Amino acid sequence: MPSTFTSRLKLERQASGENSGNWGNLVNYVFNRIDSTVRGYVSIDVAGSANVTLTSNNSTLNTDDSTTDDQVHNKVIELTGALTGDIYVFTDAVEGEYIIFNNTSGSQTLTFSNTGHAANGVAVTQGTKKLLYTTGTNVVDVFAGSGLLSEVVEDTTPQLGGQLDVNGNAIGNGTEELIKFVETGSAVNEFTITNNATGSNPILSATGDDTNIGIDLTTKGTGFIKFNDAAYNPEATLTDAATITWDAQAAPVAKVTLTDNRTMGAPSNGAAGQFISLLVIQDAGGTNTLTWNAVYEFASDTAPTLTATGDLGDLFVFRYNGTKWLEVGRNLALTLS
Repeated sequence: MPSTFTSRLKLERQASGENSGNWGNLVNYVFNRIDSTVRGYVSIDVAGSANVTLTSNNSTLNTDDSTTDDQVHNKVIELTGALTGDIYVFTDAVEGEYIIFNNTSGSQTLTFSNTGHAANGVAVTQGTKKLLYTTGTNVVDVFAGSGLLSEVVEDTTPQLGGQLDVNGNAIGNGTEELIKFVETGSAVNEFTITNNATGSNPILSATGDDTNIGIDLTTKGTGFIKFNDAAYNPEATLTDAATITWDAQAAPVAKVTLTDNRTMGAPSNGAAGQFISLLVIQDAGGTNTLTWNAVYEFASDTAPTLTATGDLGDLFVFRYNGTKWLEVGRNLALTLS
């Protein structure tokens, strides 16, 4: 009675009295086939536009223990090369499961299928991996329609679907820490980072449950905060009114053009140690006066007299001590254009 083969792995069953003198080699071949089936990996170049049929060694000794002459029985198959057309990669009528990695380049379609049953194959998108099984006539995507992931993809644009707990941990390069996260108990305030469109700056904001929250930058030891470019406050224009209001937090650098005699109100939202500056401009007619709130403190406790000439400006700088805005300096009768 001649030897026969199993239906799935095509392992040769040794018949009594067969293969005299070669029986041991055939048994080793069976072991190699089992080894490939259990853990085998093979990389196959399928470049071009021609269909590819995986090789199958069903009766020849695999004397060098190589998997390349028995591609179809490997469990993990990586397909490589530049495709120039849509192709099929065919197995023979084997039954079992495969992990297929389509590592080809191009924009063509690669379909994994059984020989003679192209219509029953499964397309594997370039750059993805699929877990498939074959019945010999049908190739089936294990995860398709299951509600689970149908592909394993190297995601270069990961997104968070919820809160990521990184308390006490860091983002790094595998060796050094780049950013470390530390949680404060019962915290209600946080950073929000917002990107922006062309011509606009990205935004780092203090957000959270509290109403008025700043941002603290703390150095280590005697270190300094360094700015590679100028740190500045854009000049704000205050509204001319009988009493001029000034938000020292929102507009620390400001100007106002007087159109009549005015009163300069006390700045709001000041912080001890803060510097602010104000450019007071006469309208074309000039001669407008400015009465300063008592919170402004000038040298010898005497408020300055504004330049009366039209279109000229007087510049004042103040420092807040927590109670009063102390004049640091003034520059009068400035030509502004």
